[in-house]
Formats: sequence, C-alpha cells, structure tokens
Amino acid sequence: MPNDFSDRPVTPILDTISGPADMKRLSDAALTTLAHEVRSEVISAVSTTGGHLGSSLGVVELAVAIHAVFDTPRDKLVWDVGHQCYPHKVLTGRRDRIRTLRQEGGLSGFTKRSESVYDPFGAAHSSTSISAALGFAVGRDMGMDTGDAIAVIGDGSISAGMAYEAMNNAGHEGRRLFVILNDNEMSIAPPVGAMSKYLSGLYASPLGDMHRMAEGFEAALPGPLRDHARRARQLVMGLPGSQGTLFEQLGFSYVGPIDGHDMSQLLPVLRSARTRTSGPVLIHVCTTKGKGYAPAETSADKYHGVGKFNVGTGELAKSLPNAPSYTKVFGTALTTEAAHDPSIVAITAAMPSGTGVDIMGKRFASRVFDVGIAEQHGVTFAAGMAASGLKPFCAIYSTFLQRGYDQIVHDVALQNLPVRFAIDRAGLVGADGPTHAGAFDIGFMAALPNMVVMAAGDELELMHMVRTAAAYDEGPIALRYPRGEGEGLELPERGEILEIGKGRIVQEGSDVALLSFGAHLGECRKAAAVMQAQGISVTIADARFAKPLDRALIRQLLRHHKALVTIEQGSRGGFGAMVLHDLVNDGLLDGRCQVRTMTLPDRFIDHAAPDAMYADAGMTAVDIAATAMQAAGIRADRMGVTV
Repeated sequence: MPNDFSDRPVTPILDTISGPADMKRLSDAALTTLAHEVRSEVISAVSTTGGHLGSSLGVVELAVAIHAVFDTPRDKLVWDVGHQCYPHKVLTGRRDRIRTLRQEGGLSGFTKRSESVYDPFGAAHSSTSISAALGFAVGRDMGMDTGDAIAVIGDGSISAGMAYEAMNNAGHEGRRLFVILNDNEMSIAPPVGAMSKYLSGLYASPLGDMHRMAEGFEAALPGPLRDHARRARQLVMGLPGSQGTLFEQLGFSYVGPIDGHDMSQLLPVLRSARTRTSGPVLIHVCTTKGKGYAPAETSADKYHGVGKFNVGTGELAKSLPNAPSYTKVFGTALTTEAAHDPSIVAITAAMPSGTGVDIMGKRFASRVFDVGIAEQHGVTFAAGMAASGLKPFCAIYSTFLQRGYDQIVHDVALQNLPVRFAIDRAGLVGADGPTHAGAFDIGFMAALPNMVVMAAGDELELMHMVRTAAAYDEGPIALRYPRGEGEGLELPERGEILEIGKGRIVQEGSDVALLSFGAHLGECRKAAAVMQAQGISVTIADARFAKPLDRALIRQLLRHHKALVTIEQGSRGGFGAMVLHDLVNDGLLDGRCQVRTMTLPDRFIDHAAPDAMYADAGMTAVDIAATAMQAAGIRADRMGVTV
C-alpha cells in the first residue's frame, strides 16, 4: 500500500531560493506562488524595521519575473531610486538579513554596490537608472564582461528631465536596452505634469486592452497578416500626426501597458522582449503601490515611508508624545508669514508633506507649487517668481538641492534674486543613510556671492529665520534645519526678524568658547555641562549666520578665551573653514587662543540612528568637550575622556 504524504507540511518555495538561479527551474505557477511568499516576507520584515513598504509591495511580481527571465547578476538590473528594492533583496541572497533593513550594521534601504553583486548601481535619488543602464549597455558592446541592462523606473521618476535626457540619448544610440516603466500612478505625492497625465490617459483608455489583444493576435498570424496587424496597432496607439507613442518617437520600441501583478502577462512579455529585442525597448507595466496589503493600498502617502507596525491591523507602533518636528515648525511658521503677506509663495519638488509646505497648501492652495521631481526647474521657477516681485520659498531637502546647484548659481545668485531656500534634512538623517545626508549645503551655498546662509540652533530660531527670510529682499537667502524633533521649546505665534549677520551669546564663560552653527547647539550645551562639572568655564555662542559672519562676535570670543571651537552639522569646507579663512587673513591666529573646527569627517557615514551616526562622526558632547580641553591645554583625562 503506498504511503500517504498528504499531511506532510509543504516547504515554502521561498525557502528553496538562495538566489535567482534557483528560480529558473520553477514553473510559471510556482513563480506566482513565490511572489505571494515574497510579499508576505517583505510585510513581515518591514513591520519590525520600518521602511519603504508601499513601493516595495508594488514591484513584487516584477522583481520575481525579472530575476526569473534575465540572467542576473551578469545582466545588470538597475532600480531607480532603489526604495522599492526589498523584494529584490529577498530574492538575491539577503533574506537572512532582511530584518536588519535600515538598522545600524544592517542592509541599506536602497541598492548599494558594496552590499551585493546583484546591486550593480547604487541609487537613492531619482531618475538615474536609464543613464546608468545605458552606460552598462555601452560597456557590454565595447567588450566588458556584462550582459543586458534593465532599468526599472517609476512614473514619478520618469517625469524628471534627466530621465528624458537619457531616453533621448539611448534612442539615438539604438543599443539593446530594456527600460521598464513601473506606472503605479502614485509616487511620494501624486505625479505632477504632462507626463503623468499622458500615462494616466494611456492606462485608462480602452486602447490599452486593444493593444494587449492585438499582441496576442499578432503572435498567431502568418507573417504578412502579422505585419498588417502591427501597422494597425501603431495607428491606434500612435499620437495624432505621429507614427507611434511618445516613447517610440524617442527611438524606443514600446510594449504595454500590461498588468504588473499578473505573471501570465509579465513573464511572456519579458521573455518575448528578451529574445526579440535588438534596440532600446520600453515596457510599460502598471502596478498598485502597496499591492496585497490593504492598509498600504488605501494610504496614498503614509506607507511610502513607514515605521514599525502591527501586520494584522496596520496600526503604527505608538511612541511617547514628542516635540514638534523642525519640518512642522517650518511649515507652520511659513503659513503664518503667508497669512501676513500675500506675495509669499512656496515651491517644492514632489515633497509637499516631507518639507512641510502642505501645511501652507491646506490654507493657501493657489500659492503652493509642487513641480514634481524636478529640482532644477523648481529653482529657476522660483527665480522667475522672485523676478516678478513674488517672495518664493523654495523648500527642498539638502540632499536633493544638490541637483539644482547650477540653477542656484546661474539663475539665482548671479542675478541676485531674492529666492528663499528652506533646506530641510540638514546634517545626518538616520536610517536613510549617506545618500540622504545633508552634509554639503553649508559649503556650496556659502561659496556663492550675494547668498545669505543661516542655520537654526533650535525650533524657536527656525521661526525667527523664516520671518527673517520673508522680510529679506536684497538677494537670495538660505536657512537650514535638521530632520527630527525640536528641543521642546515653548513657541510664540510668530518669529522675530533677526539682524543679518548677527549671532548671539547663549552662555557666558571665560576658559573655552564653543561657537555653534546650527542644530548641534543642544550638544554644545551638553558638552559645556561636562566641562563645567570639572570646573571649566564655558561660553556658548550661536553663530546663526555662516554668511555673512559675525566678525565682531568671533573676535570677541578669540580675545577672551584660551580656546575657540566651531561646531557644525556639515562637511569640511563649511562654516569652520570660513571662520579660519577670516581670522588668518586678518593675522589673528597668533596662538594666544587655539582655534579648532569640528565638522563631519571626510567620508560617508553609513545608516544608523542619528545619535550613533554623530558618534561615528566624532561629534558627541564628549568629543566636543575633549576637543575644547585639548585645545586649551587642559588634561582631558580629568573627566575620563581620551583625546
């Protein structure tokens, strides 16, 4: 009598997958089951770590299909932005570490070359994938040991100018290249602009269904009839007066739109494209952000970046009441100023809630402009507004403002236009890691003629700086502030106008002086307390301005202390360098007061909690105290500090 194995537990397919090579043996039905298992794994992992859940759930089937069809890692798979790469990581030998996502010493929340051979190109900023993939394609065609190149780019990312520059170049080159447009009709904020409308119309139109039906008919027809059917499809899908879709006009073969959650569509299309393509092809895949997890599917924004949550209910883990975030303080202060001045407008690049301008948008919707993922355009757009007499606040994360630097130089600073730059996420940002660190804006903004550069020491100072920027009309002005919570200060209804280039003394002392620029002011207070416990008298000053410098304040500190230490949440070449440059040019570094600068080190700092990142950078209160004591010639071991 044969044994009955019906009660034996079934081994999950995912447990048998150590890498993409193991997927080649699976049937299409098994690949569909694998996708369901990967989705469950991602939901479970992110519930314990937090992270980019919605975008990752939207590409589960796509990740499975690509790795099953293509020969990764020889074929180079480039995920645009990379925030949707969690299923990819599960499938490429990192499942055992997936619950370390965004944790200190764990997996990055984005693709990272040093992490895996399956991450051929690191990313965390948008719209770079097609350019990188084209680079791999050229390398292949010039004899490098690489296979096909596949770029997966979202409908929000493809709206950026860089993506079109790459598409135009790739179409002109005519090289074999696969671009998969992941159209979920929802980036961080709803996609902005004509491209989004075009894709939405294409997806909503019944022509999409006709196209898929036509593809099936074409495959079954004899050669001459197949050609006739193809010409008919082009007439149906083409734009008025054209011979094809917009993408075909750029030199790409166009396939789609197809259902990105239907393996019976995904697998045949990818296999067909891989075997038949000789030039660049764009495969239009429609997906649902948060697919397969109801709380994520029904939330347009919350599950883009999510904290720890309960899988069963979707309820986010509760935390103790906290001080308002700097972002919220900025948004509220900006709204207050906008209520007093109808010429104030706000510009953001696809991050209205991330920058806090959504607060102003709820009250003054017609005066808030989201330009999409287009920082270059956003800066010049703001410059045009300033030239018209409006008072634009251009609110962009520090890490993304880097993308608009030429426009800051040429279109704003050179013309001395009063654009107000609100630079969020200044300094180290925690789990998003080095790709999102706001490390360089002090140096690159302060280097520009006509630019005023401020940094808020706390949330009250941020309110003052918002009002100061609103009142300042002599040229461009920038204010920087960190991610996260403020100090918990009691805040007034409205900030005060600061004197441009004037700092403040926070605490008077006589032995050493700490000159803080920005949000490390709280850490300076802790450092002063450490030194005061050892009988050392400490002055704390808040510079407020990196440009123009408060030269009188700096000279006062230099004259009356044994040591002066500058502290900033930025890279070398910023505030401290400007202080040194000013002092050495006046011949004031004569040794009577020792001057030291504390900045982020000359290296990128991996993701961890912000406090751990600053400890890695050597910028804790103990580090500050040790630096000041060493400069003053006071033995650091008096407080148990090793210098």
